[in-house]
Amino acid sequence: MSDSTDRIAPLREFVIGMTRLVERTSDEPELIARGRELLSTLIRDDAWLPDEFAQLASDTYRQYLLYCDPLERFSVVSFVWGPGHRTPVHDHTVWGLVGQLRGTERCTEYECAGDAVTPTGAEHLMQVGDIDAVSPSIGDWHVVSSARQDGPSISIHVYGANIGAVSRHMLDANGQIKPFVSGYTSAVTPNLWDRSASVRAALA
Repeated sequence: MSDSTDRIAPLREFVIGMTRLVERTSDEPELIARGRELLSTLIRDDAWLPDEFAQLASDTYRQYLLYCDPLERFSVVSFVWGPGHRTPVHDHTVWGLVGQLRGTERCTEYECAGDAVTPTGAEHLMQVGDIDAVSPSIGDWHVVSSARQDGPSISIHVYGANIGAVSRHMLDANGQIKPFVSGYTSAVTPNLWDRSASVRAALA
């Protein structure tokens, strides 16, 4: 758990670790394997997530950007879900990791063959501490939904791009594949770099 004067330290350490990782390799299996280890450490405790990036909406899930690498080699996003919230059927086009921070989510998997996107019949629950992986090479289409009826669920997502600006694909209400760009819920990100409080405390 981080010092109370530097609550967000776990996220900063994760960002540092991911930056070193993407500087060292572009190999997707290694990025997923090592990124999973880093993400596992981040989601061991949820006290680091600022309240502003855990806010629930009544109508749909929210997608808060926590950090984006300056070269857009990776991004970190908190997804906040309420009862009944769900994504459309969608893909990612890049590698990604999903770590369950709070609550429970349901993932229903799909596959794409040509112009047809169909359910695989596979489905799993994401409990706190669980980590899932996606990419075009290992399975990229799914629906994610809240599996709780009594409160919010939050997952931390890491993608191999600035995911909110990536042109991806979804199924519309008629089952047709359409392009979409997800964007982000908020125009601000957490301040990871103001360590003044902890530095002052060390001097006291």
